[in-house]
Amino acid sequence: MAGASEAAGDRYLELAQLAGHLLHEIKNHVGTISINLQLMAEDLSPPETPRERQALQRTLRLRQECQRLADLSNDFLRFAQLRELKRTQTSLQDLLGELTDFYGPSARQANIDIKCFLPADLPTIEVDRELIKQGLLNLLLNAVQAMPQGGTITIQATAEPQAVAISVIDTGPGIPPEHLVRIFEPFFTTRSGGSGLGLPLLRRIVEAHGGSVQVESELGHGTKFTVRLPVPMA
Repeated sequence: MAGASEAAGDRYLELAQLAGHLLHEIKNHVGTISINLQLMAEDLSPPETPRERQALQRTLRLRQECQRLADLSNDFLRFAQLRELKRTQTSLQDLLGELTDFYGPSARQANIDIKCFLPADLPTIEVDRELIKQGLLNLLLNAVQAMPQGGTITIQATAEPQAVAISVIDTGPGIPPEHLVRIFEPFFTTRSGGSGLGLPLLRRIVEAHGGSVQVESELGHGTKFTVRLPVPMA
């Protein structure tokens, strides 16, 4: 059984590497196309005829599609090629403080209020700081996208016997049950332009740390994601 598991792991790594090389090539070509479209847009600006105006609009739309392809490629690379963890002793208060300081201005622009409730005696955790911040940022982005008219995001943390639990709660419309069972599937999304990789990446990051992700949602009453990360044994 161990041999079969190792072989499957080797095949997965090989496929991930091949996918990574392929996507790098695609990104290079998309970048070249995007640069040329930018030059075309500059040549057409300002448009002097209705025909030029239409050509400029089409050129700008194509540039937007190029950017979407580049963003999708980046999201997939982060999902498929999760790097080896670089664990360090980390204060959860500091990590969440950095995250809210970084994302707070964007949230305020979207009319989102972020509230944090963190006890002072939270245990230190041993995690890959940047990966955990990236995963939690995906949760914040997901919550903001669920509240296009504004709302509140509440971040809570509690110490458990062998773990620390971090909850991100939004006041959005909630997730329908038929979607709730699929939200961690790669590429599943109900948002136009979304990659459907933010939540699967979060789960991969958390599970790589030996933790878990739980979601609770009720239509009309918002959504709560809870990330549990193990605490090092004393």
